[in-house]
Amino acid sequence: MATIDFGGTKETVVTRKEFSLAKARKVLKKEVIAIIGYGVQGPAQALNLRDNGFQVIIGQAKAFKRDWDRAVADGWVPGKTLFDIEEAVQKGTIIQMLVSDAAQRTIWPSVKKNLNPGDALYFSHGFSIAYSQQTGVIPPKDVDVIMVAPKGSGLNVRRNFLSGAGINSSFAVEQDATGRAEERCIAVGIGIGSGYLFHTTFQHEVFSDLTGERGVLMGALAGIMEAQYDVLRENGHSPSEAFNETVEELTQSLIRLVDENGMDWMYSNCSATAQRGALDWKPKFKKATLPVFKDLYKRVKTGKECTRVLSACGGPDYQVQLQKELSEIRDSEMWRAGAAARSLRPKEVAKAITKGTKGLGGRATN
Repeated sequence: MATIDFGGTKETVVTRKEFSLAKARKVLKKEVIAIIGYGVQGPAQALNLRDNGFQVIIGQAKAFKRDWDRAVADGWVPGKTLFDIEEAVQKGTIIQMLVSDAAQRTIWPSVKKNLNPGDALYFSHGFSIAYSQQTGVIPPKDVDVIMVAPKGSGLNVRRNFLSGAGINSSFAVEQDATGRAEERCIAVGIGIGSGYLFHTTFQHEVFSDLTGERGVLMGALAGIMEAQYDVLRENGHSPSEAFNETVEELTQSLIRLVDENGMDWMYSNCSATAQRGALDWKPKFKKATLPVFKDLYKRVKTGKECTRVLSACGGPDYQVQLQKELSEIRDSEMWRAGAAARSLRPKEVAKAITKGTKGLGGRATN
């Protein structure tokens, strides 16, 4: 393990140099990794593990035909490497719960009764365990309970694996029944292609994850974009101009500079006018949004967001309502302008962006 200084605080991380793929294969050589769910994170983690030489099987309900057919298209063979959920749990020794959080509560009784002593119950999100009083997911005492949470979508877990870059992941051990929980956990983390792994707890992971998704990563980002776009349009700017100044320049230029060397470096490599304005307005946006983030974190910590997820996502008409909400975003002027902007990009750029992503799902395990 390596000790790294993160902003003045030293943390211990696990890299592929200290815990090699060869070591991971040795740790897991007698294990059968059962991926439960082939919708979002499932395809990426399963394919990466298979490509890295691990024994992998899939547990997927046939009722979800799209996911079952996707698994078959990816080379998983019914009766050999593709099974219904109960049979996959019986055959596996590391059971990766990669269905959605709401679905984990639904399938938990059938998973629990098919676990064997010494199995490892693996998650990529702390939700079901951190909110166990609401989800009912309380593992038996004779199994390991571990987590590897990639910091990105299933799409990028696979894309980064194919490029050799890897994706950063957090890891946690909630219960060590075998004395081998941590090495099993880290070995799977290396197997799915993590660039490096940093330690967390199930509770910290879910609190930070739910805050991030509702905040900067998705909810706040989309809301701020819409607000700026609307102001520009109200003041006579064209859809193309409003979209390019709100989204296109961010995603195609500025955020890449932040990724390369940090926010200060991005500021240093912009015009003096942009630089001065950003420095002046950053504190104002922080002051305006800090109360919202505090309220958000409080709702996450007290379980109110968990209640919302379970009640909404578990509803019989959820998919219908979801598609309605998503279509409202897709059909808005702003994102229709976005579709037009993307269509104008050079074809070789578009191909590079989408390469290796066919059939893969979206965000983490939610």
